[in-house]
Amino acid sequence: MENTTQPIRKLLATSSFLAIVAGVAFIGAGVWGITFTYTNVARENITTPDDASIPGVPVAGPFTLKAQADIIRVHTLRATEGKTFAEMPRQVPKTDESGNPVLDENGKPVMVANTARDIWITATTLTTALNLGIVTYAFSGLILVFGLVSIWTGITFYALSQKY
Repeated sequence: MENTTQPIRKLLATSSFLAIVAGVAFIGAGVWGITFTYTNVARENITTPDDASIPGVPVAGPFTLKAQADIIRVHTLRATEGKTFAEMPRQVPKTDESGNPVLDENGKPVMVANTARDIWITATTLTTALNLGIVTYAFSGLILVFGLVSIWTGITFYALSQKY
């Protein structure tokens, strides 16, 4: 009579091996992602300003990335009198040294680009990069957890294969 548990034992043993290999690969990828992010952020030599939620420390990890992104927004709002990019006009009247509007030959104000909007372009670029670093840390951490779960699943499958 043929042993009916043999195919199950083989399936569990093969699944065990594959789950452990995948887990090791996931852990490697997660560690690489965290290391890559840390290295690339740290080499920029950013230090949080004294008014940040985490003041005066090098920006490298997810919490300091968040503190730096948050304070950039605060500083940008302060510089633009509380207005965001979308709330400011594209053009503003040109003014002379006294602060009076410069008028054209028809008596209308001469309009120039609103340079305060440029502050938002820079701030958005910087905060997007900082926030991407936070997402990368989170994603890499999730991959690490998946790796640990995969290895645990492989160990469980191996234990079950020994019972059959």
